[in-house]
Amino acid sequence: MSATPAFPDYPFTPRRIQIRPGVALSYLDEGPRDGEVIVMLHGNPSWSFYWRHLVSGLSDRYRCIVPDHIGMGLSDKPDDAPGASPHYDYTLQSRIDDLAALLDALGITGPITLAVHDWGGMVGFGWALTHATQVRRLVILNTAAFPLPAAKPMPWQLSLGRDSRVGGFLIRAFNLFARGAAWLGTERRLTSAVRRAYIAPYAGWRNAIATLRFMQDIPLHEGDRAWPLVAEAGRRLHTFADRPAFIGWGLRDFVFDRHFLDAFTQALPAAQVHAFEDAGHYVLEDQFEVLVPEIRAFLDANPVGAT
Repeated sequence: MSATPAFPDYPFTPRRIQIRPGVALSYLDEGPRDGEVIVMLHGNPSWSFYWRHLVSGLSDRYRCIVPDHIGMGLSDKPDDAPGASPHYDYTLQSRIDDLAALLDALGITGPITLAVHDWGGMVGFGWALTHATQVRRLVILNTAAFPLPAAKPMPWQLSLGRDSRVGGFLIRAFNLFARGAAWLGTERRLTSAVRRAYIAPYAGWRNAIATLRFMQDIPLHEGDRAWPLVAEAGRRLHTFADRPAFIGWGLRDFVFDRHFLDAFTQALPAAQVHAFEDAGHYVLEDQFEVLVPEIRAFLDANPVGAT
């Protein structure tokens, strides 16, 4: 596949792999093959485009592997209706299985740095439940690896998609979630070209399927499909406290707010914390000029294998 110059600051060449029969996953694999591996996992409704500044800032030395989850970005967007062919089950477990299959196919069996944002935290830490020894460093940006904190109300904007059929229709028919995030996910006003890059992969009913399914998979109670994985990740989060961790946080995120930041700092008390009063959910958009060199310095100062 050729590079995609239509997306600003995204001069990369996406690759594709058949991750399941008839279903292809798009991903970036940038940087030296023998470089320390950084796996960057996006959330909903973004895609690998979210990580573009960090990839550009690291890929001279580090190998950056950045998948687009199925249904997201430049990956295939299969249906999940009964009888659909190909069929895809849009669940957290599917995301974890896809990540494991991608890394296995790339021969990534050694140490990695896990960089996560939004749903990427639940995917990444879900994968780490069975690959904890591979995870040597953490880069955590406005995400979760545990159920909704008890003191945090469920935001109505997410309930609109998770629990309302009308809300679900609006999200798929009008690409409502991706459009809203592109306008409201930052404190900095994004250029029209950047907004289009966030919105374009989800234009049309078929293409918006994953933006809704991610919302419908949010685990709030026992019995929800993703609950066992997220609850177990939360129980085991403190076991990563012996590894270098960098936390970058936009404090104006109406979902992943101080309740989530506090949960991470309690579990990972030695983490380097960089919180921004003037940044929102897409913290790498608001603060990439600061965060990219800070993350680079963190990685350089904590090489894999150092004691």
